[in-house]
Amino acid sequence: MRWLPGWIERDKNEQRQILSELVQRERWVMDGTGASTFDIRLPRTDLVLWVRVPRRVALLGLATRVLKNYGKTRPDMAAGCAEMLPDNEFLNYIWNFEKRTAPKVIDAIHRYGPDIPVCELRSRRQINELINHMINV
Repeated sequence: MRWLPGWIERDKNEQRQILSELVQRERWVMDGTGASTFDIRLPRTDLVLWVRVPRRVALLGLATRVLKNYGKTRPDMAAGCAEMLPDNEFLNYIWNFEKRTAPKVIDAIHRYGPDIPVCELRSRRQINELINHMINV
């Protein structure tokens, strides 16, 4: 949704318009901690699943993803957006997530969805337990 083919970022207003249309559907699942769109998503949200793993787990996951997909376009990406080595901006985002981004996410949740339950998943084990539970329901 964010990326057009060839790693061209979609215009922010167009992103917001697409999100506005998607959240009108009866059912949907979205990912991303982009607090700048919480005003659109949270009012129509039933539950927030926040994957909030420690920095080392996030970096290991990134390394695994790059090793597995380097040079290939993942199914969840736009055409021509092949996996590449992370740049300093993205590594900095992960490294400073708890200090810089998490407070914005928390603030946006309180502002736009104060009554929405938030389930924080803090480990791969918790994530796998949730997935296994959902499969067996």
